[in-house]
Amino acid sequence: MEVLYGLHPVSEALKAGRRRFDHVLVARERHDDRLARLIAQCRDAGIRVLEGSREQLTVAAKTADHQGVVALVHPQEFLSLEDLFEPDPSARKSTAGNSTARLLLALDGVEDPQNLGALLRVADGAGVDGVLFTERRSAPLSPAAVKASAGAVEHLRIARVVNLVRSLEELKRRNLWIVGLDARVDERGLTAYDQFDFSGDLVIVLGREGAGLHDLVRRTCDHLLRIPMAGGVSSLNVSAAGAVVLFEAARQRRAAAESRPGAASALTTPPAASKPRKQKGLGS
Repeated sequence: MEVLYGLHPVSEALKAGRRRFDHVLVARERHDDRLARLIAQCRDAGIRVLEGSREQLTVAAKTADHQGVVALVHPQEFLSLEDLFEPDPSARKSTAGNSTARLLLALDGVEDPQNLGALLRVADGAGVDGVLFTERRSAPLSPAAVKASAGAVEHLRIARVVNLVRSLEELKRRNLWIVGLDARVDERGLTAYDQFDFSGDLVIVLGREGAGLHDLVRRTCDHLLRIPMAGGVSSLNVSAAGAVVLFEAARQRRAAAESRPGAASALTTPPAASKPRKQKGLGS
């Protein structure tokens, strides 16, 4: 069994319907409308709700940051790379403007659970079609990461891969461009992120905290972009950088979708396999 804790993570897991719950433990000391709504959600879904003291919940969650709610659930099942190209039965309207092009997020060794959770929350908000990260040298989807995602992890399609470089090469063969963001290349004068065309089939790759992309991953990227920094700090935290770039991609893709003739039919159009326009001034 795995543990989920916090109102948002447990509530979103119930809404998504992908997790199998054993039971939910709530603090008997807490009485408010938010908790009452969560208990009603559980009962509507046929999930047992038990009461316990805050101390008991802290022991179960291994943290006092549980907000009076702890759920015991079966482990989450990860997808394969191939699964990301299958239709999503729970697909919903994308904030990226219902673009027919695919947008994936690849994480190259993000090790901090707070950063991982924040990035998953951003990815969900930006309408990313899928997330992939490696089985090793990456933060696991721990209860802390799930809570940091505010439950967004329950709505995302997440694939775990053995070798990120091989996976990126496979995505290239499927006609996706690989676009890396790496603080260590800022001084090389590469194109700023807001000058890049994000409207096509893309994989955005984010690197490790501090160290950035691994060399092999960097060389696999078709394009490397930078975020111009105006102050004394040379780079952003990886989750903040991811938010900047992913929401710029979402903005461009929404604008492109809205400008297409017959844009209202985009909901029923299958994902395109064409590559975006080649941009001048970018190394590959």
